[in-house]
Amino acid sequence: MCRLMGYVSSSPESFGEVVGENLQEFIELSSVHCDGWGITTLNRGDDIARLVKAPEIARSSDNFKSTLNNTNSDGALMHFRWATSGLPVSDENTHPFTHGGYTFIHNGAIYPPAALDGLINNKYKPFIKGDTDSERYFYFLLTEIDRDGLVEGITSAIKKLRQFDFSSVNAMLMNGTEFVTICEHDPKRKPDWATDGYYDLYYKVSQRNGGSEVVVASSGWDQSGWTNLPNHSILIADRAALTVKVLTV
Repeated sequence: MCRLMGYVSSSPESFGEVVGENLQEFIELSSVHCDGWGITTLNRGDDIARLVKAPEIARSSDNFKSTLNNTNSDGALMHFRWATSGLPVSDENTHPFTHGGYTFIHNGAIYPPAALDGLINNKYKPFIKGDTDSERYFYFLLTEIDRDGLVEGITSAIKKLRQFDFSSVNAMLMNGTEFVTICEHDPKRKPDWATDGYYDLYYKVSQRNGGSEVVVASSGWDQSGWTNLPNHSILIADRAALTVKVLTV
């Protein structure tokens, strides 16, 4: 189980500038989601994501603080990992994952972790370095996107995933032209200690300093004024126009 955050904006910014003073509340969630942190930046139009990650607690990591403070991009993802039982805490298992101009983060679990192996194009299998269902989920999405295109491929993937055993396949996928958030989860399979809404995702579209911003994040901190992203839907942010559409899947 994990915490997710991502944004796209008109001009390069940091997470602190986009999110504001409540960002520290989100960072405090890493005290529970403590098995790794990662940040990728991917500027609009680029095909290479810059990645920094480590299998350690974000809130007490000097490397995390430095990376966060030096993030200056018009698109970025941030992830705090709470490892699924039985999966090692390691650099290879720490999100985000990147490949071919895409970067990806996931919250939830697909059982067993290798359940999607048979649906991943053979060309991607040599790139799988870790043990997680999340990394396999990423390459499964890329397989579907290769065949059907971005939106149609993601939609097809979600429908196929419903045939599998999972708690949540909430995820964020970004490339140089789009930022996509998947909201697909079983609310009954939240952690025993968590309150209702653990898997909820919220988004905010705003204008600031003459530009636009779209930010999406997991729950558990103050998101007053944000909009709930419905379960069984995807949010697509066009990075050029900074427009948002939400599709039911």
